[in-house]
Amino acid sequence: MPSMLSGWLKVVGVVGGFLSIIGAAQAAGSWSASVPSVMVAMSDRESRSQPIAPPNGAPVPDGMLDRIHWRLEAPPGAAINAWLCHPEQCVALSGGRGTITQLAGRQADAPLQFRFALRPGQRPVRVQGLNVIVNYQ
Repeated sequence: MPSMLSGWLKVVGVVGGFLSIIGAAQAAGSWSASVPSVMVAMSDRESRSQPIAPPNGAPVPDGMLDRIHWRLEAPPGAAINAWLCHPEQCVALSGGRGTITQLAGRQADAPLQFRFALRPGQRPVRVQGLNVIVNYQ
């Protein structure tokens, strides 16, 4: 009888493990957003995008950031510094698109924001095509 009981306990343990994996997978999600273009006119002062927040109804109140795919379009040859910021931390960006994981573990429902500054000696530029896809757990 003890071997039959231990067999059932193993089955219950395996099923419970699968259910917890399924629950974790259902808790994960993503949201995406775009914001209007930003005129970047100074090297000594940041230009900021509008806040980027999850769409209404996105179920992220307890979610934590995992990775963020981002995209922006600057004029060819424009020399700008760019960051993607969470209220607790900013991450420097390079190029016109990429993926960051440096904000992993931060609240997924907090607003994000692109920030830009010209490099010294550069003419003002408009940065457009500001998009993010946020993956969270």
